[in-house]
Amino acid sequence: MDPAMCGGRPCVRGMRIRVSDVIDLLAAGLTPEQVVEELPDLEPDDVRACLMFASRRLNHPTLVA
Repeated sequence: MDPAMCGGRPCVRGMRIRVSDVIDLLAAGLTPEQVVEELPDLEPDDVRACLMFASRRLNHPTLVA
């Protein structure tokens, strides 16, 4: 994450491709291969890294008082 790029949102390898863009394409039904075709600067490992990033961001304990 770089505050000067994409409004500080998480991006892939310093490119201006947001993690949320990749996740949105997957959620819309594209396969990882199709995402790489749609965003040719990406590699298959980038798509997997986006999924792992999203999973780790969501998998945190929430304290309840």
